[in-house]
Amino acid sequence: MARIVLVHGIAQEQKSADTLEAEWLPSLADGVRLAGDAGLADTLWRDARPGDARMAFYGDLFLAGDQQGSADELTADEGELTADEGELAEALAGEWLRNAAVSASREADRARARAELARLDGPAGETQGVRAAARPVLNALVRLRPFARLGVAFAERVVVKALRQVTRYLTDDAIREHVQDRVAGLIGPETEAIIGHSLGSVVAYEAAHLHGRPLPLLLTLGSPLGLRTVVYERTRPQPPSVPPGVARWVNLADRDDLVAARPDLTPLFPGADGVLDSGYTVDNGAKPHEAAFYLAKRRTGEVLSAALSGR
Repeated sequence: MARIVLVHGIAQEQKSADTLEAEWLPSLADGVRLAGDAGLADTLWRDARPGDARMAFYGDLFLAGDQQGSADELTADEGELTADEGELAEALAGEWLRNAAVSASREADRARARAELARLDGPAGETQGVRAAARPVLNALVRLRPFARLGVAFAERVVVKALRQVTRYLTDDAIREHVQDRVAGLIGPETEAIIGHSLGSVVAYEAAHLHGRPLPLLLTLGSPLGLRTVVYERTRPQPPSVPPGVARWVNLADRDDLVAARPDLTPLFPGADGVLDSGYTVDNGAKPHEAAFYLAKRRTGEVLSAALSGR
């Protein structure tokens, strides 16, 4: 059980709870320190005690079977997506591109995204599968910041992995149950905050619904919860709403974070009045979706400090 439960996003399968805590907690402490709460910052990192903050790790569920220690483990990353999963992956890729066309901070990026959207309306190719479904958005992303300097090979690895893992979580009940079991194992009466990044924000939101007890803070970072036809309508329970018992829900997004569909989730979640604070944006520079950059922001520190001090 933990006072603060951390929930990571996609592409963490080669790491562990310990390594991710070692990456997240210094950044979280930085944000809290910037907010003026040096005592809490020291508690989170320099003087951390077991149970203060723990990572709900589920990345290993996305490892291929020959990389796992047990044949009984899930093999979520093996093989090609099913037709239904491929359709969802293509829809997710399209949503990312539409987000860039509207929200990218540079007009050049918005224009490029709009041009690629026009191409998406053309005839579909004959090749099937997640890579083919993602190809149009890949071609666009490598010309948008920050992918342009990294090249098509990197963009393809990142986006295909993201499409696959988000799609698996939303469509595979066994994976969803395993992931939620990992989170539930850290949540107890002493839990005061759940912090989720990227896909982890969807996991954290659903976990807050399942938690059932009073929760001072749900903090979502770089969240795809606002991807209406892809993620929002597949969250559980339906219809979506602010989780009962959550006293405050804060959602932070970088304008160039393609995964974060919109900074303001308030219209999408009934019960948001007085609970959901979702109009804030942050600037994460060249890595708009980076978890550590979200965690290190003053705004993140202010929100966490207020929740844990009862303000």
